[in-house]
Amino acid sequence: MSQLFLGVSLKMYFGRDRTIRWCRRVADIAAKHPAVRDEHVKLAVLPSFPYVSEVADVFAGTPVFVGGQDLFWSDEGAFTGEVSGKQLRELGCEYVEIGHAERLRIFGETSAMIAAKTAAAFRNQLTPILCVGEAMRGTPAGAASHCRTQLDAALYEVDANSARPLVVAYEPHWAIGADEPASTEYVAMTCEAIRDHLDSRPGLAGSRVIYGGSAGPGLLTALNGSVDGLFLGRFAHDPTALDLILTEALDGRAATLAACSLPDTERHRWQSD
Repeated sequence: MSQLFLGVSLKMYFGRDRTIRWCRRVADIAAKHPAVRDEHVKLAVLPSFPYVSEVADVFAGTPVFVGGQDLFWSDEGAFTGEVSGKQLRELGCEYVEIGHAERLRIFGETSAMIAAKTAAAFRNQLTPILCVGEAMRGTPAGAASHCRTQLDAALYEVDANSARPLVVAYEPHWAIGADEPASTEYVAMTCEAIRDHLDSRPGLAGSRVIYGGSAGPGLLTALNGSVDGLFLGRFAHDPTALDLILTEALDGRAATLAACSLPDTERHRWQSD
């Protein structure tokens, strides 16, 4: 069984005090929850930049990883207001989010910028959480084609020698903040195509493909193993809700293991129910 990945971006919702309270509660949950404690789930938290150092201190010695919500493509220099991958790594980050739909829509990030940022992440031993997704609802085949193009563009500056597994967050733009996520069939087919594309590229085999976009309770179960995890937003602002997702991940793993231990005839019957 592969390890699931759950990422939580706090965006710019929390101030310092709420960020630290939330992280302490999540650290307590992670230390006790068997999904994280026994490494069935890898959990990463991406706080606002001003609090990265304090958040890293809160999660030090726990099974929770820390990441940045963005990075600049150069490691140092006269770039007022920017944060480099080198700085994030020095603060204890292991992940960094790149190419979110908000960065494209609000700040006008281009494919060339995203490619430079992706290369910077790899250069600084940060695992990219690379966001891809189509702007308008269409067909799974159309979504997959669009995401493959985005991936190839984002990885343009990464050669085969420096490439290594990353996390791809499939987030159809039209589903972000929507009342309901994309249908499970739509997500499953698109994510499968993304995973096949990653596996075809040297150095990227074994990358995780997770889903974000109105992700909440029950979705991991409904997707039934077709994704490698979830990228959570406002739903996870309540630590208790995050606890529920961790339990759902653990229950799904137990059910799958039970099915795999059945004789072939029984397993086929269970999968068809």
